[in-house]
Amino acid sequence: MISPDTLALLIYMSRRALPPLRALQAFEAAARHLSFAKAAAELGVTPGAVSHQIKMLEDWLGEALFHRLTRALRLTEAGEAALPLMTEGFDHLAAATAKMQVRKDDHLLTISVSPGFGSLWLVPRLDRFRRKYPDIEVRLDGTDRLVDIAAGEADVAIRYGMGGYSGVQSDRLFAMRAIPVCSPSVLSLGPSLRSPSDLKDHTLLHVEWKEAEGSWRTWLLAAGATDVDPFKGPRFTKEEMAVRAALVGEGVALIGDRMAADHLASGRLVRPFHAELSTPLVFAYFLLVQKDRRDDPKIASFRNWLLDEAQSFQGTDTPLS
Repeated sequence: MISPDTLALLIYMSRRALPPLRALQAFEAAARHLSFAKAAAELGVTPGAVSHQIKMLEDWLGEALFHRLTRALRLTEAGEAALPLMTEGFDHLAAATAKMQVRKDDHLLTISVSPGFGSLWLVPRLDRFRRKYPDIEVRLDGTDRLVDIAAGEADVAIRYGMGGYSGVQSDRLFAMRAIPVCSPSVLSLGPSLRSPSDLKDHTLLHVEWKEAEGSWRTWLLAAGATDVDPFKGPRFTKEEMAVRAALVGEGVALIGDRMAADHLASGRLVRPFHAELSTPLVFAYFLLVQKDRRDDPKIASFRNWLLDEAQSFQGTDTPLS
């Protein structure tokens, strides 16, 4: 004798007894187009695969769904009756899936940021944001490519430039000054480094992409160290690589003071010269937000937090060795 629990399970299973989803998709597409070839193009499979899935469905149902004519398809009575409900069902599935995706995306914040700014400044501070907004999941897209935030490639972007970005709200975070930095071991173990002219006996580490506004040549001229070759030493396309080289004692890097601040505060890097020996950089970092999305809760939360972080950060002095 069947127990009530077993009977309930069998009734549930009978209500949910459905043919494979792929077969239903193949039928719905082929029935709309009255063409296996057009259905195949929509589904990204071959016409043979569509035909096979429909044959499986017909076998499962024990009912023909198409009249297969020489150069055409025509729905049977069963096929005609099923098509409107099937299309409506797939529409409901698509809408339900979209709702699930929206719920997921409501809590996912994608930040487009250059690898240098991301690794040297933003990442060390992100834990404070996560603790303040634990329900917001952060995704960092580390790229120098100009992403289209209007098209949804990212929720916000942090970029280095002159400002004046069109079509978006831009908030200036901070500008920087170029400063020489090195590992403490360079001062303790290497040749003397008491004045800028002493750099002639040290390796200069260059950040290639920033040389248009903050090169060693500009800094050395401002410091009066005309006897130092401003072009010697390795060149790096990424700021974080030059910082890494400086950290392991490979030479003296010319870095934006804000990008070096955390390493200076920890003592992993030091400034060999007085604070006045720095050159202002023309560009600044900006936060970019699509204007019609600035009130989105996750975007507004990040924007307010980041502006507060930038403001408090500008109020601190860059440590001097």
